[in-house]
Amino acid sequence: MDNPSLSTQTVGTGQTPSPSLLGNFRQELLPYPPFAQMVEADMDYFLTHCSQQYFAPDEQVLGPADGPVKTLFFIRKGAVTGTRGLAEQMGAFEYDAGDLFPVSAAFAGRAVTASYRACADTFLLALPAAEMHLLAQRSAAFAEYLTQRATKFLTLSRKALQEAYASHAMTQQTLESPLGALVTKQPVTCSADTPLRLALETMHQSRIGSMLVVDGLGQPVGILTRYDILGKITLAGVPLDTPISSVMVHPVLALTAEHTAQDAALLMSRHGIRHVPVTRDGVAVGMVSERDLFAMQRQSLKSVSTELRAAQNLDALQAAAQGIRRLARSLLGQGVQARQLTAMISHLNDVLTERLLNLKAAEFGVDLKRLCWLCLGSEGRDEQTISTDQDNALIVSNDTSDEARETIRAFAHAVNLALDACGYPLCKGGIMAGEAACCLTLDEWQERFRHWIAQGSPQDLLNASIYFDFRPLAGDLSLAHALRTSVTQSARTTPRFLKQMALNALTRSPPLNWRGAIDSNAQGMLDLKLRGTAIFVDAARIYSLAHGIQETNTRKRLDAAGPLLKLAETEYGSWISGFEFLQMLRLRLQLESDAPQAAPNDILVASLNDIDRRILRESIKVAHRIQQRLQLDYER
Repeated sequence: MDNPSLSTQTVGTGQTPSPSLLGNFRQELLPYPPFAQMVEADMDYFLTHCSQQYFAPDEQVLGPADGPVKTLFFIRKGAVTGTRGLAEQMGAFEYDAGDLFPVSAAFAGRAVTASYRACADTFLLALPAAEMHLLAQRSAAFAEYLTQRATKFLTLSRKALQEAYASHAMTQQTLESPLGALVTKQPVTCSADTPLRLALETMHQSRIGSMLVVDGLGQPVGILTRYDILGKITLAGVPLDTPISSVMVHPVLALTAEHTAQDAALLMSRHGIRHVPVTRDGVAVGMVSERDLFAMQRQSLKSVSTELRAAQNLDALQAAAQGIRRLARSLLGQGVQARQLTAMISHLNDVLTERLLNLKAAEFGVDLKRLCWLCLGSEGRDEQTISTDQDNALIVSNDTSDEARETIRAFAHAVNLALDACGYPLCKGGIMAGEAACCLTLDEWQERFRHWIAQGSPQDLLNASIYFDFRPLAGDLSLAHALRTSVTQSARTTPRFLKQMALNALTRSPPLNWRGAIDSNAQGMLDLKLRGTAIFVDAARIYSLAHGIQETNTRKRLDAAGPLLKLAETEYGSWISGFEFLQMLRLRLQLESDAPQAAPNDILVASLNDIDRRILRESIKVAHRIQQRLQLDYER
């Protein structure tokens, strides 16, 4: 698009353009949909039937007074903004280089509802509407774009994302992975003078197949494996008070964190060993086993969940939790969509939490049948991404004694700390089951929700955005079902509260500037959660409460609310598509980094490819439309 001199040439005047000129134009079109999916002959048809037009800054291109649209425009250079008319209610919108407009009006043969003006020196290719329809008849890709523009963008974006992550995921799941990325916990070690009895007891309790012997600096000096025990200790009749140094294998064969899994596999094969210590600066930082290398090639939802359920202690759960991220990255490379991926992550987080609950309940002597563990926030909605803190609560039976409640709180606090150790940070706002305010009887919870609904203070509305998405995970689920019935009935019959929630949701404006372009901050960053997905989540919550919908998942809420609001399926379907695209961008951001991120939802808009940037803008426009619906329903 850097060759405005071509605008002095005229195409579509009955003269055949020179092959070189046609080739130049064709190369300009190729990066943009639908041209990238069209055959060369159909692209040439488009070009040979277009005329070229120039518009100065602020010059009107098209307006409602022009009547039914007779031309479809392609922007070669510059930008066009829609203002006034319907745009005064819906907000301005902007088209830039590579965009076709006004697609809907041209296809339907109606007048536009906004005025389109050039934002800068703008060069357009203008295709007559009659030729547009003829081209749609001969080109399926062009026709599909005209009728399913947003859906087509999403499909192209998912394809590009899958291609980008497939290679990354293959690297993560193959023998090219560095050993430093595979070791997830410190190795179990002992000193050379440790008695065999103590070393063997530690191996048994820790459910490990080897004991690494280190010196005072943490450097490996020997190893004893399960396969050495029979020949070197049992059959040899070695007393168990003998130091491990007398039977350990030494010197020990080790690799550094920079070596790959393939290096480890070759070392194991060459020397007939099954365990390789991993060092960094000479100090042991982990252990890779033959089983670990095999598991890399067969990682699945079942294998990760099985590992979580089989964990016998916190260390094992911490190690298994790392598999959730690796599996998510692998599935993203396989083309799994946002709703399935976030549901999978939430499911595995549930499995991990349930295992912790059972382990800690046994430790504290707590009967899970006397309480119900609730997931709140994104976990309650089955929409957890990778970077997420914990929001949870407890319902206890009404007849629970004060003494029993204190024991339950201590148990819940231990679970909160264990979740933190597994990579789910403590909630900064203190919304956790181990806190007194989040460990209540059913009657107390029902009273608290009634108070929030009746009062509707700013804090009450904030609580509603977190607590109202509760979902039971473990224990007596009937306690949660009773609370859900009570909350739904109370909210549905209190229109004042619903209006307050809607007005509060409308204070979070979509990130569009006065021209309708993406409104990022001074650094070009955009918070995809606070200024993106949260808008859809808020609207879905309000409509579900208003219509007695028991679902907590945003997609399911929107899908159920759409028909009740008497909306066309294409309209509420676009709400769902916009939400899921933003979720996918959040997942991609978080999976690109193995380290905790200070701002895991902040994306640099300029870093997006052309397709993703366009569909991001479309998704933000959809967020604006869903807020308009809230205004119509609740600002009266």
